[in-house]
Amino acid sequence: MRNLLCALLFASLTFALPLCGQVHSGNKKAQAAFARASEQLRNRQYAQAIRSLEAALALDTAFAAAHQQLGDIRRQQKDYEQAVRHYQHVARLDPALTALTWFGLGESLLHTGRYAEALQALRKYLTTPGLSAEGQRRTTKYIADCTFSLEALKQPRAFSPRNAGSAINSEHDEYFPRLTADHRTIIFTRKVADNENFYESTQDSSGQWTVAHPLPGEVNSDLYNEGAHCISPDGKYLFFTGCNRPDGMGSCDIYVSRREGDRWGQPHNLGAPVNTRGWEAQPSLAADGRTLYFVSNRTGGQGGYDIWRSALLDDGQWAPPENLGPAVNTPDDESSPYIHADNQTLYFVSDGWPGFGGKDIFKSRLNKEGIWQQPVNIGYPINDHHEQRALSVSMNGKWAYFATHRPDALGGLDIYFFELPPAVQPHPVAYLKGVIVDADNREPLQATVTVTDVSANQVLYREQSDYENGSFLAPLPFGRTYALHIKQPGYLFFSEHYALDDSAKINDAYEVRIELSRIKTGSTETLNNIFFDVDRYELLPQSKTDLDHLVEFLNINHGVRVEIGGHTDNTGNEAYNQSLSERRAKAVHDYLVNAGISASRLRYKGYGQSQPVASNDTEEGRRLNRRTAFKIID
Repeated sequence: MRNLLCALLFASLTFALPLCGQVHSGNKKAQAAFARASEQLRNRQYAQAIRSLEAALALDTAFAAAHQQLGDIRRQQKDYEQAVRHYQHVARLDPALTALTWFGLGESLLHTGRYAEALQALRKYLTTPGLSAEGQRRTTKYIADCTFSLEALKQPRAFSPRNAGSAINSEHDEYFPRLTADHRTIIFTRKVADNENFYESTQDSSGQWTVAHPLPGEVNSDLYNEGAHCISPDGKYLFFTGCNRPDGMGSCDIYVSRREGDRWGQPHNLGAPVNTRGWEAQPSLAADGRTLYFVSNRTGGQGGYDIWRSALLDDGQWAPPENLGPAVNTPDDESSPYIHADNQTLYFVSDGWPGFGGKDIFKSRLNKEGIWQQPVNIGYPINDHHEQRALSVSMNGKWAYFATHRPDALGGLDIYFFELPPAVQPHPVAYLKGVIVDADNREPLQATVTVTDVSANQVLYREQSDYENGSFLAPLPFGRTYALHIKQPGYLFFSEHYALDDSAKINDAYEVRIELSRIKTGSTETLNNIFFDVDRYELLPQSKTDLDHLVEFLNINHGVRVEIGGHTDNTGNEAYNQSLSERRAKAVHDYLVNAGISASRLRYKGYGQSQPVASNDTEEGRRLNRRTAFKIID
């Protein structure tokens, strides 16, 4: 989009100066140098043209047209400080050129953070007769940037970035940091001699980062650049941008690789409809692993580069991508999307929304109706008149990671982290990290892990645990109650529940070891997501997840007969507890029968308070004793 700016004012760097003002110098050598520069510009020899123009100005410091062309070149090269200097010379020396200089001066002042001066220049330019519609739009946008910035500077946010250290950063450029949900692994891009590859560092037992090393496996290459990536929360999948690869569909495509033990497998092009003959890059995977956000310049968008998203279908294919629309995208460029693990908060970079002049980081949030809210600039000094690149945020919402060049950098771009101001934090998300083993031999198991929002009966996470070590990691947004289910053929299924209301925010990490028992007579498993009101035996709707998993278990294992057992704590009358436990067990029995399970495969029994599994002297112990379980009886 920035290339349009030349067209708005001068058509090109070799604009028709006779239309703008006096192009002649009284010094013939200066005039000759200027003519030589014009020819060099037509041939795109910019370095030579700069030398010729500087020679002209050395001979005639009042040569307004030479200042004008140098201002234009420096602005296109984003050397805004020098551009300002030359444009100010033009405005002072030749009022006839001033009308066409205001935009260049205003844009250059904006990009050096001199907002009040930029505002004056841009407002003058906006009064130019015959200004094109695009010229009006761009100038109006820049005026909005100045107005926004002058107010935002009065309300700076707390910002104390810290360098990630020499284990991660080097004398080369490091950028696009992405961390696993537990913050124990970071993967980033390092650029060495124009080649971009992925590097990885992990935290040791003391919490220190190990020296980063290239990703082992098949992802990195010497022939192609890899970068602009994201990691699934459990660290098993790496989505990344690959450009000009042999199996590419366009200039840049999105690829995925799966971690296989301690190595990354062969990358696969996601193919259509995610990738096209255009440009697709900068993927961000939602915490559920089923929604992919990315950037593309394909047709059907709002402007240049837009943010799109695609959903993973049940058959393993990606749905046709949808544009996030004008609530997020603008006629200019959006990039670097990062969807937080709360699945509601999107951070992205844009030069289309009001900001500090270049590319700024913004935050948008989905409301209850599934509509993106007006993006919010995350403020100064996180954003400033320099261009910002990308942001990733920890699951608990407190920490942000980004790449920048600062005085304490070890070289080039370094990775930094800082505490994100509360006003622009996402909803906090906890995580559940577990290991699944065989209860008899303690060997790791690869099993299906499912996390369900019990109130909405909506599956938020479904994945296989790692086949080598049985590990898994699942996100748990605060404010809901979740059912965890672990299933593996030949084993009883496991269930647990996690109530993450506001009071649970003190704990944002749960680490568990789950022992799955083989199916054999006498094996017992607790149904931890069966719920009743106090002193009642009617099943609550939140029980559906466990009940349906038990139905599925019985349908798969046709030869199994089970007993449903009801248990209480020791609160109240023993006879009453016995009756209540039996009625609750019967309620589960009846649900299974109504779901098509033969009554001949079932029996129910109430045990009252006779079989505690914990002390009744504490509330936690009594909670554990109030349970429903099933036992293999045949």
